[in-house]
Parts: sequence; structure tokens; C-alpha cells
Amino acid sequence: MNYFFDSYAIIEIFKNNPAYDKYKEFIILTTSLNLAEVFYSLLNELDKQSADYLINNANFEFIEITPELALESSYFRYKNKKLNLSYADCLGYIVAKTMDIPFLTGDRGFQNMENVEYIK
Repeated sequence: MNYFFDSYAIIEIFKNNPAYDKYKEFIILTTSLNLAEVFYSLLNELDKQSADYLINNANFEFIEITPELALESSYFRYKNKKLNLSYADCLGYIVAKTMDIPFLTGDRGFQNMENVEYIK
């Protein structure tokens, strides 16, 4: 089974959160926008060399962001603005729905949405 990994899920894997152990061997399907968000988060906690190491040794596969996905995800974010969801994660959610794969996250804003595997 494939999952779309949102930024939260990737960061928790890098932090060795035991709740995410079963996902460590999966290919990390995500977007380059999520990668940017993850790298920024890592840089706030680690030195650049350690952050680079984690990124370079992860098994990423990046999904192309099309104009249609960008627009649909912006509309999704607009409709759910009270949840304060990031652009990157809204894009990921729409990508996952389009690909018909679960959206893996620990972001509380997505907890009760369809097509979400919520792990804290």
C-alpha cells in the first residue's frame, strides 16, 4: 500500500516517533513543497549537516505539482481556513485524493476528514 506523507508524518519519522515505525520502510510519496517545509523544520532543530543527512538518506519519491492541483488545493484551503492548514499539506491532501491513496498525517486539522490516516 502507498501513502501520501505530509510534512508532519515525515518529521515524526525523522524523530523516530514509535507511532510511525510501520511507515519507515515505505517510499515517502510527497511533494517538493512538503520537502521544503520538512527541511525548514529540521534546520530549526538540527545543524545543516544533520538535516542534509536525513533528507539525502530518506527514500523520497516526488509528485509533480500541476496547475490544476495547485488551484484545487488552494480552494480546499480556503474552504477549510478555520482549521489553519498549511498550503503544503492542503496540496498533499488533494494529491492523495487524486491518486486514491491515504493521506498520512498527525495534523489535528485533518483528523476527521475522509481518506486520512491520522497518527499522533
